[in-house]
Amino acid sequence: MAETTELDGIALLEGLRPERRAALAQRCAWRNFRTGEEILARDDPGDAVLFIVGGRARVVNFSASGREVAYAVVEAGGHVGELGAIDGAPRSASVLALEPCRVASLTAAAFMELVEAESGVALALLRRLARIIRDNDEKITELATIGAMQRVYRELRRLAGPVQGTDRLAIDALPTQEAMAARLGTTRETVARVLAQLARTRITERQGRRLWIHRPDELEILAGLEVED
Repeated sequence: MAETTELDGIALLEGLRPERRAALAQRCAWRNFRTGEEILARDDPGDAVLFIVGGRARVVNFSASGREVAYAVVEAGGHVGELGAIDGAPRSASVLALEPCRVASLTAAAFMELVEAESGVALALLRRLARIIRDNDEKITELATIGAMQRVYRELRRLAGPVQGTDRLAIDALPTQEAMAARLGTTRETVARVLAQLARTRITERQGRRLWIHRPDELEILAGLEVED
């Protein structure tokens, strides 16, 4: 039997009382997935919402030629499958385990019952869907207006954050070249070329999975972003 506290880390449910989350956990079906295993398949019935309790998953689609297009990475505490629960349509994308995942599955009927009963959950769901729409609008604009290399520069700048005690930026867990290429609609070779160029000009420096960005202003210029004076 699943521990009744396992849904405590799910962002969508954080506004619920602990006993309410515990009751939901009892209504869930629980399963563990291995790295690379398919959690959801495109065109499957949208009959459940899945909470990612542990691990990370990748939301992907495939072109007619079989090329993978990555939509998003869902971290522990996230969820997938809400669109099918809302509109009853089949899955619009597949979900693969990036690493070992523990997943709680709540039926679509139970999920909609929750949304109708809990205004806080409904509001959190609306905010998530609004964020997805905004992110997709930005991605569509970039695909239509800028080149592949510039999209990689912009993605690196988006992923970078400040490092306490320094004036540099860093990406603590740089995605694989394949993952970045799929997300940005380009090739692994293009991502590799950009990373090599940035290293050669010493704008960046790789240390394990961390990518140091020594000169953020130059990266922003390459990305076509406005640099603040």
